[in-house]
Amino acid sequence: MTATSAPSTRAGTRSSTRRSARTPQQRRNFFWGLVFTSPAIIGLLWFTAYPVLVSLYYSFTSATMMKPAEWLGLGNYESLGSDSAFWNSLGNTLYYIVVSVPLGIAVALFLAILLNLNVRGQSIYRVIFYLPAIVPLVASAVVWLYVFNPQYGVLNTVLGWFGITGPGWLASPEWAMPALIIFSTWGAGNLMIILLAGLQDVPQDLHDQAKVDGAGVFRRFRHVSLPFLSPHLLFALVTGLIAGFQFFTPVFVLTNGTGGPAGKTLVSGLYLYQNAFQFFKVGYASAIAWVLFIIVGLGTALVFRLVGRRVYYGGA
Repeated sequence: MTATSAPSTRAGTRSSTRRSARTPQQRRNFFWGLVFTSPAIIGLLWFTAYPVLVSLYYSFTSATMMKPAEWLGLGNYESLGSDSAFWNSLGNTLYYIVVSVPLGIAVALFLAILLNLNVRGQSIYRVIFYLPAIVPLVASAVVWLYVFNPQYGVLNTVLGWFGITGPGWLASPEWAMPALIIFSTWGAGNLMIILLAGLQDVPQDLHDQAKVDGAGVFRRFRHVSLPFLSPHLLFALVTGLIAGFQFFTPVFVLTNGTGGPAGKTLVSGLYLYQNAFQFFKVGYASAIAWVLFIIVGLGTALVFRLVGRRVYYGGA
């Protein structure tokens, strides 16, 4: 007993000695540091920590915007199990993620490879490919409403040049979700910049050695560039998964907040919004948010479990 308490006593003594060893100037710096960072700390606690904790409490209540909250226990979570609209929104979200995330990574990687080539006017091409990523989402969605117009839209007009009759896109239950995926791919510029930076970090001497050994372009990409890009691809996969569950603004604008036609574009973020701000079921919407949070956490852990061990960090 004496042997175990002695080290802790010495540690406490050292800690109190360090605190008392602070000079008056250091204490003043610490005080003014807290003063100047207090707006950010208070904002973090009030606008982030407090809403998160309140939403957790509301998820166990019947809270609405019209009446006080009443404790329901797990009632909201049990209702979610038999809510067909919730499961439909979850299925649509998974469909969107499974198709759009790999497609977005492939398009961004292809553009990054093109921009990594030593061609004239490279900076102009970079601006052109990156430009869609900095346009506000609402403005882009309004433009794409005209692009997807079945009668006068640019997309069906171009398909008509090749003798293809374009679908109804946002008016068609079969093509509404593919239309949203095409729209998401339009904004691959941010990921393209990240992958381009990864490509430019690949040591050139490794490429030269592989070339001397007779490796072609594809084998050099497969065995030299791709391992160095693996951390960037893992980042793209994880952030794409999280962003997929947060997908809201484009589908809200393109479908006028309905999730139509026939509920084919009713994703989880839109269903949560409908419950909170159209049906005013704040407690039920909070339960949806926490279920989505748990799914995102488990999905991210699964990605790290399956893919994380295959990532090459350059010998680090």
